[in-house]
Amino acid sequence: MKVLIVGASGTIGKLIVKELSPRHAIIEAGKHKGQYQVDITNEDSVRQLFTQVGKVDAIIAVAGNVHWGSLQEMSADQFKIGLNEKLMGQVNLTLIGQHFLNDGGSITLTSGSLSDDPHVGGASFTTVNASIDGFIRGAAVELDHDRRINSVSPNVLQESWDVYGGGVPGTEPVPGEKVALAYRKSVEGHQTGQTYRVW
Repeated sequence: MKVLIVGASGTIGKLIVKELSPRHAIIEAGKHKGQYQVDITNEDSVRQLFTQVGKVDAIIAVAGNVHWGSLQEMSADQFKIGLNEKLMGQVNLTLIGQHFLNDGGSITLTSGSLSDDPHVGGASFTTVNASIDGFIRGAAVELDHDRRINSVSPNVLQESWDVYGGGVPGTEPVPGEKVALAYRKSVEGHQTGQTYRVW
């Protein structure tokens, strides 16, 4: 299959590339790195990406920033970072990408464990991640030609624990290889409208 990975140079993205590349043709895209550059907050940029790449069998999104910080001190602009980047960025990839997705193809978005397991400082993450999980369920009933859409909701990876673990005390980090398998399940499987929780 021809698989487009947006955010391929990130921690999770690299693990997905490693997991899928032995069996599929991987196209790597990112904001600054990869074969193609794209700003997922900009519809014209997303449209240009797909015009360059052409038809694909799978789209994977592991991109988009979210603000971490105290609710009492958070501004609306800080809250909107996650709405504009991680949520609408992945929605943009879906709305435009569906028209470049081959019959029977799949879209896999990325949410995160804070959708169901909130922690102090993560209100924006909880909102954005839960919205992504809701979006894929709504979109799944409308995609045609056997096209599918799922999300992967990972906990903090072992590979990132030193950086992010302090924000989610009492949780157990997950190995990145296990997270990558959830993306493989979405791409190579047959389910749709599912959130694969890797906690």
